[in-house]
Formats: sequence, structure tokens, C-alpha cells
Amino acid sequence: MDNASKVRIVQCWDDGVLDDIRLTNILRKHSAAASFNLNAGLHRSKRYSDWKFQGTKEVWKLATPELKEVYDGFTVANHTLSHPHLTKLPLEQARREINDGRDSLEQLFGYRIDGFAYPFGDHNEEIRELVRSAGHLYARSVSNTRSVFPPEDAMDFKASCHFLAKDFWEQFEIVRRSQGVFYFWGHSYEILTEDDWRTFDEKIERLGQQAEWISLPSLFQQA
Repeated sequence: MDNASKVRIVQCWDDGVLDDIRLTNILRKHSAAASFNLNAGLHRSKRYSDWKFQGTKEVWKLATPELKEVYDGFTVANHTLSHPHLTKLPLEQARREINDGRDSLEQLFGYRIDGFAYPFGDHNEEIRELVRSAGHLYARSVSNTRSVFPPEDAMDFKASCHFLAKDFWEQFEIVRRSQGVFYFWGHSYEILTEDDWRTFDEKIERLGQQAEWISLPSLFQQA
């Protein structure tokens, strides 16, 4: 199957956590493009334990000095400065979270940051306009759709599904038949066991055999 007949596929991962190191190694092995949504204000000079997923697994934040190496070859996107519920903030504070998050990432990585992901999927019309006016090309929500691209509103860019969705392969097959865009997202800390990691590795390999991996910004730049 040549690329001309393959469905386009995009993926993104949130929060800049330690498990991203293992995840990016798998993605590199399979030449899989991906975007990583980071909160520049939550990274420190050293790694630290941020919270516990499902009450048991410690989630560690990557250190600021290692971010460029970990995400080398991938796309970085803005997830705000400190991961707040944006609709619960005064608009000017929300604007600072969005703008300062983007500016900090651009200074750190040295390139234009085009993408955005709403923390907790929380947004409304006013927040979407702040994200748009900051210069982002797209903003990911946590809602799903069977027709990913082009979105009705690039500031409410819906995904196909979460990477652990029970109907993941059914959703992929629907998109594959329509020659559309398949878009999934998640957090690497949700991969819990060695069996889970092997399953993820196999999933990325299988997707690459049937899909053309592309970066999220290029999807919009080509439109």
C-alpha cells in the first residue's frame, strides 16, 4: 500500500511526563510523527513527582533542561503555562496563561508554536478567541468526531478517540475506509504495565503499516 492510498494519521500527548521518554523511543522506532502538549511553567530544573495516577502510579514531570532532547524530532504545542481550568479564570489571567505558555515554549525550543490543547478540555467561545488571537493554528478539545478534518472551528479541533478507547480499531477502520484523518491522543502515564507497553508498540507498528504519519501543524499548513 503506497502513501497515496493511506489514511493520514496524527497523534498528541499531554503534560510532559517521564514516561514520554519511553514513548518517544517507540515512536522513533516506527518513524511515527507526534505532538506533545506542554505546560512550560510546570517544569523545574530537576524532575519531580507531581501526583499519583489512579492513586498508585507516581507521575513525574520532566526537567526543563531535558525537554529539548526528549522531544527532538517531534512537535511541541502549548498546553497553557500551568494547566488551569481556563473558563474559571478572569479573561486577562486566561490570556496570560495562553500567551505566556506559548512564549515560554518558543523561547525554550526556538521555533514557532502553532498548536494548543485545552487543559481538561475546558473551553468556551471567549477562551477559543483568546487562543485564536494568540496565533495558534488549532486547539484540541477532548470531544470525539468521526469527521476530524477539516474541523468546523480549528479552535475546537476534535479527535477520533483516546488511544485506549475500546473501539479504537473500529474508529480507525471507519476513517481508513473514508480516506480521512485519524487523530488520537492520551497521556503516556496511562500505559501501566510491560504488557501495556508491548501492546502500544504493536499498535504504533500496525498503524504505520496502514497510515501516513504526519505532524499536526502540517495538517493545517497543507490545508
